[in-house]
Amino acid sequence: MSLHLQSHTSTGYVSHYKALARLGLPIVVGQLGMMLVGFADTLMIGHHSTEELAAASFVNNLMVLGVVFGIGFSLGLTPVVGALIGQGQREKAGLALRCSLVANSTVGLLLTLVAGLLYLFIDRLGQPVELLPVIRPYYLIVTGTLLPMMWFNGCKQFTDGIALTRYGMWILLSGNGLNILGNWLLINGIGPFPELGLEGAGYSTLFSRIVMVAAYLLLLGRSQTFATFRNGIFHIRFDRSLLQRLYRLGWPMAFQSGMETAAFSLSAIMVGWLGTIALASHQIMVTISQFNFMIYLGLGTAVSIRISHFHGQGKAQEVRETATAGFHLMLLLELLLSVVVYLFHEQMGGWFTDNAEVSAMVSSLFIVFMAYQFGDGMQINYVNALRGISDVKALVIIAFIAYFIISLPAGYLFGFVLNLGLTGIWLAFPFALTAAGIMLWWRFRRKMNKYSVHKSELN
Repeated sequence: MSLHLQSHTSTGYVSHYKALARLGLPIVVGQLGMMLVGFADTLMIGHHSTEELAAASFVNNLMVLGVVFGIGFSLGLTPVVGALIGQGQREKAGLALRCSLVANSTVGLLLTLVAGLLYLFIDRLGQPVELLPVIRPYYLIVTGTLLPMMWFNGCKQFTDGIALTRYGMWILLSGNGLNILGNWLLINGIGPFPELGLEGAGYSTLFSRIVMVAAYLLLLGRSQTFATFRNGIFHIRFDRSLLQRLYRLGWPMAFQSGMETAAFSLSAIMVGWLGTIALASHQIMVTISQFNFMIYLGLGTAVSIRISHFHGQGKAQEVRETATAGFHLMLLLELLLSVVVYLFHEQMGGWFTDNAEVSAMVSSLFIVFMAYQFGDGMQINYVNALRGISDVKALVIIAFIAYFIISLPAGYLFGFVLNLGLTGIWLAFPFALTAAGIMLWWRFRRKMNKYSVHKSELN
């Protein structure tokens, strides 16, 4: 198994660029498959009815907080598995997956409980009264997807952590294709299937997530590729200290991811105060912004994987070079994606809805959208660099400052005090994401400088 860890400093960053591309491309493709489902959901629901699109916006922007929190928690497995692979401990890496599935199950049940409690107060969140009959059933179905999502996350972080990122890509693409097919059949009532509208999209998501978990378990249990890990996955004695380490790493990353998403999800509540048109426009913009985010996240995950392997081997120089190379590639992606978005920004709203007012509002938000791409890419790169060296406690403080001290108050100030409406709420994001990126870069630089001083003292 080739992990592409070689570093050739005599060729500058070229070897790092190539290695990150090999690791990151399958992750990006898988992430884009997830985004394709989001696009398909929004397109199909938007053309089914504007009311259902607005209801989906509200539910999805609440649920994404729990989804990203869960994904963030599961990311604690990557530096653990990466370091173990760097040290050649494959059986223990397999055991780490088993511990991760236990930890992810507890978090999945917790998220389901919290979502269930929030459901009891859903009519008190200031949303349009006419949307509540559509919101309630869809909300309950999506809540049921949280536990299988956490099981899938654990399996995917394991295969990503051992640098076999193509497996997660193929399972994601297959599961997402199944989800899109289910949307088409159940939203519109094709053939013998009933026309369920927004509820049909929820049932399709639930079924596809269960199928993806089953596919991963079959792969891990049967494929010869995972034979050297299988004893650890299924047989050797459970390690409570390893489980506790996953909790120690997972909780800070969950809260960091959750607070970043809260800047968008809780903003959706403020957007709801502006009415159905603003809420539908916000949903379309969030869907488009997630497209860029998922691409950045795919590259960031590759940075984390590669750094975790080098960190396990004690190669500080390669850790630094990988983080810098990742930032270079992130800047290139930001430029390319911003150009594409600018060229099509006037047409994008019409792709999702026939409502001219919604389309016009979407088009007006793209300058703000482009303004926060630099900060978004920077914070993703350096949060993953810190994750790769298992430095995660500071992430919570940085996220709290960026997203709760800066983003949410600024959104209210610009949107309602200065009467800029939806544009004002979105104006908060460039400030918050750029602040997060600078703080994370400074933290990573400080940790690596301390590591260099400590190493020189030992020598």
